[in-house]
Amino acid sequence: MNRAHKRRRKTGSGRAMGDVEDDRVDAAAELAREVAPDLDGILVTLYPDADTLDTIRPGDADLSTANAIARVVAEVMAEEGVEIFVQRADRGAFRRWLAEREDTLVARRSWVDRGRLLRGADAFRALGLTAPPAEPPPRFPSAPGATADRLLAAYEDRDSGDFDALLGELIEAGRGDVLDLAVRKVREAQSDENAAELRAEMQAIAGGAAVGPSGWAELVALPVALLPGAVPDAVALADGLIGSGGLGPEEELRFLPGWRSPGAIEELSPLAMRRVLLDLVADREPADLLPGDTDDLARHGFGVLVGLRVDWSIPTWDTIEAEGGLPEEPPEEETPEELSRARALDAWRGRVATETEGCVPLDLVPLSEVSLAIAGFLDEAGLHLGGLDEIREFIEVARQEAGGEEIVCRPRSIDEALELTLYTARGRFLDRLTLPPERLPASAEGMLGLLGAFVRLVRDPPH
Repeated sequence: MNRAHKRRRKTGSGRAMGDVEDDRVDAAAELAREVAPDLDGILVTLYPDADTLDTIRPGDADLSTANAIARVVAEVMAEEGVEIFVQRADRGAFRRWLAEREDTLVARRSWVDRGRLLRGADAFRALGLTAPPAEPPPRFPSAPGATADRLLAAYEDRDSGDFDALLGELIEAGRGDVLDLAVRKVREAQSDENAAELRAEMQAIAGGAAVGPSGWAELVALPVALLPGAVPDAVALADGLIGSGGLGPEEELRFLPGWRSPGAIEELSPLAMRRVLLDLVADREPADLLPGDTDDLARHGFGVLVGLRVDWSIPTWDTIEAEGGLPEEPPEEETPEELSRARALDAWRGRVATETEGCVPLDLVPLSEVSLAIAGFLDEAGLHLGGLDEIREFIEVARQEAGGEEIVCRPRSIDEALELTLYTARGRFLDRLTLPPERLPASAEGMLGLLGAFVRLVRDPPH
């Protein structure tokens, strides 16, 4: 409709309401063009009626303007190659979400209806827009040699991003022959170590992708140092980690039931790693990574919980518009919230070590880094063990006093100090040692896992 002939309501300043609405839409389009080069994805919200809009954004805009802004932002962003996510606002879902949070404007703008996001063609249909035509998949020569050389040339110039892009295309095309040849070429021209580094890099890239319900999903692993006869329940352990308070608000974790073998993970090809990722996104049991035998895992010392981490840190247009641009980069130093989450994870590890008589959960890592995490733990444990002479001597004296009976240890963390109480397995008190933080080679919570190397741990005094 020609703007000159459009009927308009007058505002108090004498400007037509339609002009004000048009200004907001035009300003949104301009801001979208400005920030698009720095974004991979954007979430816009559509409102079905004025009541829903007023519930979520009271007094912020009228219905037609809010939805017009969503459409123009999506259109501009899509032209710049930004992925579009759409949520249809739902008052009930929003109220349930807000009930668990402080009601602030910042919180309201960050709402993401995680269970019902639209992406791809579905998102454009919801907006009433035509989806951009899909790019045809790249075609590679049937002979792998030239493509393998191209991949290795890109690997030498990692800053360009060409290696990640080309590797992703080869994985999507199922060209494991090209990847295998590239690794062999590096082994022959350089060394086994360099070939292993290239393969590990391929695994890492294959373990994450722009798939799933949000902008990004990746495979993760929780390696656990096990003791013979003390393999924890995998589901209970995974639930404990998720409920520990140690995860960021933008993280969603889902774990496979059952334990997996570190060796089986290390043997996954990049293509198999990607298949495992897609299986977990689709909530399927992965055929490429079957559960391991718990007795065998305990004999070898480590088991692994395999999971999917979904990243929900999708930029929302409401936040960008309110701040007049992209939010500032977070500070490099740890925030109080991050420190609190780290303490919660340490406390959870300590509880696991005590309740399982010495099993130690390691850090949550990308699936491709399981072997590195285990090797790092063993190195660190070796350093810690070198500083445990006082504890070892304390336990040895108690063993002599026990006269051949098995002894057990009840450890407790008290104001960052570590209290160790030794009993015989039948319940006879032997001795108690309290170590302040300055005499510990690790935090009190971190020490709980290492103690399992010397003595069986118990949660309560034996009777």
